Amino acid sequence: MNLKEDDVVMCTVRAIEGTTIFVDIEGSGRGMLMMSEVAAGRIRNLREYVSPNKKIVCKILKISPNQVELSLRRVTGKEREEVINKFKKEQTFAGMLKPVVKEPAKIIEKIKEKYELAEFVDQARENPKILIEFMKKEEAEKLSKILLEKREKEKEARKIITIKTDGESGVNDIQYTLSVPEVEIKYLGSSQFLITTTAKDFKEANTKINTAIEEMEKRAKERKIFFELKEK
Repeated sequence: MNLKEDDVVMCTVRAIEGTTIFVDIEGSGRGMLMMSEVAAGRIRNLREYVSPNKKIVCKILKISPNQVELSLRRVTGKEREEVINKFKKEQTFAGMLKPVVKEPAKIIEKIKEKYELAEFVDQARENPKILIEFMKKEEAEKLSKILLEKREKEKEARKIITIKTDGESGVNDIQYTLSVPEVEIKYLGSSQFLITTTAKDFKEANTKINTAIEEMEKRAKERKIFFELKEK
């Protein structure tokens, strides 16, 4: 992956040394960000934002021969959502490849030379023939079947919440409240957010989304911000 300034990338926190956070950039080596680029304003608890092995979405500020400088606080909610969704799709596809081909990593690298992997997965669901370009016919047929079965099996649960705050650290408080695992979040405007998740059946999907909502409500109370679940 060729990095450019202003690219938004998935990273894994590797270490925290003093006021510097070192990360592994997904598929692109290493980078670093200063404490001042973690969040705007005073940071009450650094581990809410960064801790070893935590996945974070960062924006590239500067690329020099010796290092890549990143920022966490300059990433918008929309940018974060897009990168997380893309990363999830790629991880899921890699998992599908493992039982089908001998060297899934090599197949993925070949695909990435021509496609964005997340886009390729969507296209392969609609047009399985493009799989044959990167693997044997029998392997492509197996993978096509897995792609279709997964789409048919997944059920989606969704809820809408409202979050408001007039506090000085309002943006950070909202980001903290919403940063829970296993759900996708989309801003709808007027302080409303759409929360979605998928699972094998509706019962499991509803359990996952209710657990996430409970955690969000708990975090909102901690930060003393307005939180409301819109009931249908």
